[in-house]
Amino acid sequence: MADKTEYRFLGGSGLKVSNICLGTMTFGDWALFPDQCDEAASHAILDRYVELGGNFIDTADIYSEGRSEEIIGSWLEKQQREKFVVATKVRFNTRKGINRWGLSRHHIMQSIDDSLRRLRTDYVDLYQIHMWDEAVPIEETLSALNDLVRAGKVRYLGASNVTGWQLQKIVDLSKSMGLNKWISLQVEYSLLCRGIEWELADVCRREGIGIITWSPLKGGLLTGKFKRENDPPEGSRIAYATKRGMDREGTPNFERIKKDDKTWKIIDVTKRAAEIHGKTPAQVAIRWLLQKDMVSSVIIGAKTLQQLEDNMGASTGWEIMEEQMTELDTVSQMEPTYPYRMITKMNSDRVRENLCQ
Repeated sequence: MADKTEYRFLGGSGLKVSNICLGTMTFGDWALFPDQCDEAASHAILDRYVELGGNFIDTADIYSEGRSEEIIGSWLEKQQREKFVVATKVRFNTRKGINRWGLSRHHIMQSIDDSLRRLRTDYVDLYQIHMWDEAVPIEETLSALNDLVRAGKVRYLGASNVTGWQLQKIVDLSKSMGLNKWISLQVEYSLLCRGIEWELADVCRREGIGIITWSPLKGGLLTGKFKRENDPPEGSRIAYATKRGMDREGTPNFERIKKDDKTWKIIDVTKRAAEIHGKTPAQVAIRWLLQKDMVSSVIIGAKTLQQLEDNMGASTGWEIMEEQMTELDTVSQMEPTYPYRMITKMNSDRVRENLCQ
């Protein structure tokens, strides 16, 4: 399998994961999105993902209201559990009740037991907060999660959807409280969404936290299938969101995107790079992420085996050439604002090669 997929350490931990992670938000019926995969289709995708060398499976208790975890569980119980790195998340409302929400000790303790039951396993490799919770003291959350590691229900801890100061606070409090180190950050990152580069990427570099990226294709925009002059392809999540007037992170409203010249310039450059390398635009977009030093793994979602195999083709065996990387970096570069513009400019000759402290 090693010739099909590249494996990387997840952050500063000793845990190795495939550099393509299988996201399972497409598994199970969910009113939030159309045309989800039933159990048989989901299991076929899991089987093929493993055949291609993948070992890293990401889900969340909220995906399809728990059905995603159940589908993974019915597949996982037939496998050699120790071969796979299974990640799930906690934060959002999964059941009725005033305490079935957030990052309180109460909700975390109940949620991990519910996730383990659905996944049909006695431990989760990576347990992630799905988002910061302003209502709960972070010390309460950190202490509860650390207790799960000590109890053997969780092997490693990670964050998702947090700001730079929030992640740094997690890191610093974990150190001062003598708790287990958090090893990963799951964030949206792509050629069309580079906001993490202002602060989060630097925190991850300095603190040995591996980045796991979601929405690498920005809802399919970077596949090359969307045309500015046409409606979005039927069955796509962007088409579904646009019809309902929604505009989500990772699934943008196409009416807004049509007016954004920069988006279409990025798509054009991605297509040219794909032609030069004999790859698909999707593979180029994913490979661009994999050539960023702080990225440990890229999450892909698939509703068909063809989508899975195309995306997995970015994993190993080739690299985007320097000229095309520079062109992609340049066309997708964000305009810096204060204080980032000022700080970056004044520190341009003060950069250390090794940022880890």
